[in-house]
Amino acid sequence: MHAAVLEQFGTPVYAEFEEPVAAAGQVVVDVAAAGLNPVDLRKADGTYLTGPPPLPSVVGTEAVGTVLGSGRRVYVSASIPPFGTMAQRTLTGEEALFDVPDALDDGHAVALGIAGLAGWLPLAWRAQLEPGETVLVLGATGAVGRIAVQAAKLLGAGRVVAAGRDPEGLRALAGLGADATVQLDAADDLAGAFREAAGGDVDVVVDPLWGAPAVAALEALGVGGRLVQLGQSAGAEAAVPSVPVRGKQLDIRGYLNFRVPAEVQREAYRALTEHAAAGRIAVDVERVPLCDVAEAWARQRSGAGRKLLLVP
Repeated sequence: MHAAVLEQFGTPVYAEFEEPVAAAGQVVVDVAAAGLNPVDLRKADGTYLTGPPPLPSVVGTEAVGTVLGSGRRVYVSASIPPFGTMAQRTLTGEEALFDVPDALDDGHAVALGIAGLAGWLPLAWRAQLEPGETVLVLGATGAVGRIAVQAAKLLGAGRVVAAGRDPEGLRALAGLGADATVQLDAADDLAGAFREAAGGDVDVVVDPLWGAPAVAALEALGVGGRLVQLGQSAGAEAAVPSVPVRGKQLDIRGYLNFRVPAEVQREAYRALTEHAAAGRIAVDVERVPLCDVAEAWARQRSGAGRKLLLVP
């Protein structure tokens, strides 16, 4: 079969790879589309916290397709090495399969996986958002942030502030639930800009950036505020002052999809897909032929600005 094969750490190549064969408790899935994510780049670089993948192996963490032999349409949340999801077929366990509604297209079904869960669960599960609270979404013009803005409204936020660097992307978010926007690179006093857009203190921050934007967001939080940290696109380190964290009894809560219990992920994916099928969540996806994986990899590394799908 054809696949995106990691022959050495870095960028995969389009090549032939052995066919997966299912053992007990495993299934082979015929892949319709696989998602490309920042985590895939870190895994392929050998720097992800779960350790380097085997060489050679197929890259990819998520996909949508049908189970061979049954035709069941599923989202694959994890694959079994060396068979990643960026291939014509992948190998996975029964426990890693989430059902996909017939009314949902492949693009939404993939985008609501890794990106969708990372937009929804930091609010619903990690921050335990309360109705009426004010939410600030950093990196709001990216795939995760775009979903987080919509998720915040669906989960009952009273006011949602979207912050990002892309002016056009920020304008689009006004129609997706953002009550106000902040352009990150256009404000001299970023914490002040966050408070002004929020109309006061912020209750919850969704932070895929870290670095200076996270420090400003911490300053904008009110007493008992929570910042959920899920990425480091703006920097791996941040100089966090002690006084606001102590004085306002702030919580900084880490988040990773794969640390979330499987049943919590499954229920969140069900909720996301139901909202999307009903037209309440929109995603921005682009389909790229699997043979162009190297080009897609470079775009993701520089910031694609949308969800890239690799199609066999």
